[in-house]
Amino acid sequence: QVRLVESGGGLVQPGGSLRLSCAASGLSFSIYTMGWYRQAPGKQRELVAIIFSGGSRSYADFVKGRFTISRDNAKNTVSLQMNSLKPEDTAVYICNVRELGHWGQGTQVTVSS
Repeated sequence: QVRLVESGGGLVQPGGSLRLSCAASGLSFSIYTMGWYRQAPGKQRELVAIIFSGGSRSYADFVKGRFTISRDNAKNTVSLQMNSLKPEDTAVYICNVRELGHWGQGTQVTVSS
């Protein structure tokens, strides 16, 4: 059974940083494309970043230069380093296995002074 567990969310001031992690189990982690999405209240879920099995990455325009996605295949984890956070980054951040269409439960990120 595939399981994704996110952690690392919280309250941070504008300009601050957070590092999110997603621990995966029940799958051959290294062969899958992993993604981070986010959903703000009243808005549609949107892609933040993805990392392919070979390590290449793609980012949404609104996070380029501020966020970095990475993966550790030995630990079955995918992380999202978020720097220079803005109030508009406030959302629930959700981990995803692209090929399986599987989602985690999400972790709340709130950027506010």
